[in-house]
Amino acid sequence: MGLLEKIERPRDLDGLTHQELAGLSREIRDFLIEKVARTGGHLGPNLGAVELTLALHRVFDSPRDRILWDTGHQSYVHKMLTGRREGFDRLRQKGGLSGYPSAAESDHDIIENSHASTALSYADGLAKAYRLRGVRDRAVVAVIGDGALTGGMAWEALNNIAAAQDRPVIIVINDNGRSYSPTIGGLATHLAALRTTRGYEKFLASAKETLNTTPVVGPALYSALHGAKKGLKDILAPQGMFEDLGLKYVGPIDGHDTEALENALRMARDFGGPVAVHCLTTKGHGYRPAEDDQLDHFHGVGVIDPLTGKPTKPAGRSWTSVFADELVEVGTEREDVVAITAAMLHPTGLHKFQKAFPDRVFDVGIAEQHAVTSAAGLALGGLHPVVAVYATFLNRAFDQVLMDVALHRCGVTFVLDRAGVTGDDGASHNGMWDLSILQVVPGLRVCAPRDAGTLRTGLREAVEVDEAPTVVRFPKGALAEPVPAIDTVSGMDVLARGGTEDVLVVSVGAMAGECVELAGLLEAQGIGATVVDPRWVKPVNEEIPRLAARHRLVVTVEDGGRAGGVGAAVAQALQAAGVDTPVRTFGIPQRFLDHGKRPDLLTECGLTAHQLFLAVVDQIPGADTATAPDGAAGPDEITPYDQSARPAAARATGKVNR
Repeated sequence: MGLLEKIERPRDLDGLTHQELAGLSREIRDFLIEKVARTGGHLGPNLGAVELTLALHRVFDSPRDRILWDTGHQSYVHKMLTGRREGFDRLRQKGGLSGYPSAAESDHDIIENSHASTALSYADGLAKAYRLRGVRDRAVVAVIGDGALTGGMAWEALNNIAAAQDRPVIIVINDNGRSYSPTIGGLATHLAALRTTRGYEKFLASAKETLNTTPVVGPALYSALHGAKKGLKDILAPQGMFEDLGLKYVGPIDGHDTEALENALRMARDFGGPVAVHCLTTKGHGYRPAEDDQLDHFHGVGVIDPLTGKPTKPAGRSWTSVFADELVEVGTEREDVVAITAAMLHPTGLHKFQKAFPDRVFDVGIAEQHAVTSAAGLALGGLHPVVAVYATFLNRAFDQVLMDVALHRCGVTFVLDRAGVTGDDGASHNGMWDLSILQVVPGLRVCAPRDAGTLRTGLREAVEVDEAPTVVRFPKGALAEPVPAIDTVSGMDVLARGGTEDVLVVSVGAMAGECVELAGLLEAQGIGATVVDPRWVKPVNEEIPRLAARHRLVVTVEDGGRAGGVGAAVAQALQAAGVDTPVRTFGIPQRFLDHGKRPDLLTECGLTAHQLFLAVVDQIPGADTATAPDGAAGPDEITPYDQSARPAAARATGKVNR
């Protein structure tokens, strides 16, 4: 039996020697490579955090001491040490282990975040709560990646944490020089200086050896030199940025030396005030394919061969790649088009635009709010910025979209990758909120392409709009099969038309294939259906109320939230036009979806063609009753959140032990 198999809880680490910890670290890396290779997941960040996680759990007593992870994709080793090793066989799969911290899984997790730069604010509030309750014997530890320190929230939190010297918060900076791509900005430059200017320690050690053996004057000179250490340290390693805030700074520490890490963490724990512990780690450490990968050191991988690190099957053409190529074409034709992203250069495909036009791409770090308002400034300066982010991350900059872009009628195009159900990364990454929250923004227009061709067309149409913001959204992963239009009506594509005008189906984006299949199922039942794809779903096309008036039922199908989404907007448009045709909206229920594959989650939400057919046919008077496919839940039979997966204490109280 290896050491790893004997570790069921953090305190099982206490009796191990540092030599044994080195062996355990190797076992953990082998385990991570084997398991993540089978399921996919965040491999590089966790390979780099092995020794750091071991040290954290040796020094602190989790869950009594709270360890908060920012971002949560570096918490796999933490899960392994807290009794969840067996769950890695179903990592990020429906019903299996989450790829992020999850309070439903363990009392050792308190926040379920995967949006960066938030943990320090959680830690600040938690420490305040302990102080007010008179709790003195529980530590609050926030582990934050260097990339997350580019986010504005992190600095707002630091400002508050440092203001209370009697409220201890241990801030562990896991500095690997990379968030997704290399970390950029002034902070990255500063941390790089700390990483590369540790010569003062070697200098002092050498001076001590030399001067202490020099007769008479040697010891006195060394004493003076040692007294000047603080000034020398500030010159060679300018950690003053942290200390000027009022934070005690410890480091930089070798993040792969458990003994050094434990010593630093104990000092921080015993200090009694806010401390920043700066740890230097290597992303992908101990796995040659990850270490050699200069793109992102295997930040996130699909299913791979564990020996070579190569994908087991070639990736197909993706939505992201189509956008990336088309934007380069647009940039070639228009010198005023520039691109912005928030630490998502490669994931959103903007690296291709950067290669073609290096002076026209701006990666602002994990700072979505700044990205959006900076884009407004670019637009005010006569350029047309394209802001490419994941759909879930635009939520963080809603005020900027509303007040800084739309209010000023700036021509900014937002490209939302991973829109709708993304699946594997769970609730925080599902891009299901944009169609709801953006409906309230005056003047903003939203395009939801259904395939590669409509994505290219939609992007070009979006960048032609210079007096208002535009949005182009598309899902994660492989492209949908092309869905050809059989006709066009007032700018809307007609995808299917058959029989009498019974049901008007308004298809949104990537749901086009399901809607066309739905029409075929209805026609087989003798129910005529017309399927239209507006492509531009906000504002509602003026032709929809007129078409709706000729049909007996209107059905809208979207992979966004039902509350305030496209379906709700269509219903309002019909009401405003005095059209009384009933509307049935289908979309994602307004709740946090667990992780799982996109097809599984769409089925859970009742958004397959067969499920839609069963729900629609019941609304048509005189239609024959249909039978549900085996195992398929209708849209009104969606399983509520499974409380049984939560710890017993959490089920009893509705929350975990805080």
